[in-house]
Amino acid sequence: MEWSIQEVARAAGTTSRTLRHYQDIGLLEPSRIGHNGYRYYDDGSLLTLQRILLLRQLGLGLPEIAKVVRGRTETTAALRGHLEILVQERDRIERQIVSVQSTINKMERGEQLMADEMFDGFDHTKYKEEVEERWGAEAYAKGDQWWRGLSSGERTAWMDRTKDLMAAWTAAAASGIPADSDEAQTLAQRQLDWLASANGGQEISYGYFTGLGEMYVADSRFGANYGGEAGAGFVRDAMKTYADRHLAI
Repeated sequence: MEWSIQEVARAAGTTSRTLRHYQDIGLLEPSRIGHNGYRYYDDGSLLTLQRILLLRQLGLGLPEIAKVVRGRTETTAALRGHLEILVQERDRIERQIVSVQSTINKMERGEQLMADEMFDGFDHTKYKEEVEERWGAEAYAKGDQWWRGLSSGERTAWMDRTKDLMAAWTAAAASGIPADSDEAQTLAQRQLDWLASANGGQEISYGYFTGLGEMYVADSRFGANYGGEAGAGFVRDAMKTYADRHLAI
């Protein structure tokens, strides 16, 4: 017996768009696709979907779920990794509680407020959900840990570096130079180094680098940093060219 994508989405309490996304990333394949392009799912597909939704409910990101479903990671191992992330998040929330309480106490006593204490434990990353959805909770946790380890001066320097890089990309895109030009490729190298430093010096993969380039175009919030859709497209093309030349697939 088979069910249409609409029937499965309705029964599972999800959306057809989500099911199509699961197929796009190789997580859930339909049992067949009709001549009209409609997707159909059999018993085996439904069992896989049930497992995916359960692991999502437990908080695992799609990259971790994919490893479990494909048999490369045991469910218990994946959950242990997720537990570590939850413990880190609990610690962050506990620091946030202490920070707010300390601020209240100092305000009531008329004492001087300290910036490092006021903002300890707060979330500095704007796109936590996107990061975890695309690259997993571990990627976000490492980035958050890196940011919290910076001093106030280092954070200011980082923001200045980011603004300079965005401005250089915007100017280069507006100048009309090709994405494969030496100037654009130098910027792509700067982009790679910038991303590596934000990831604790970790090696940046081909998929991660080119995927970010695609995201800059797909999401206007990111594209705005590069002068809009046209500028984001230039950045994406330059990053793809750089990746093809220098990063192993």
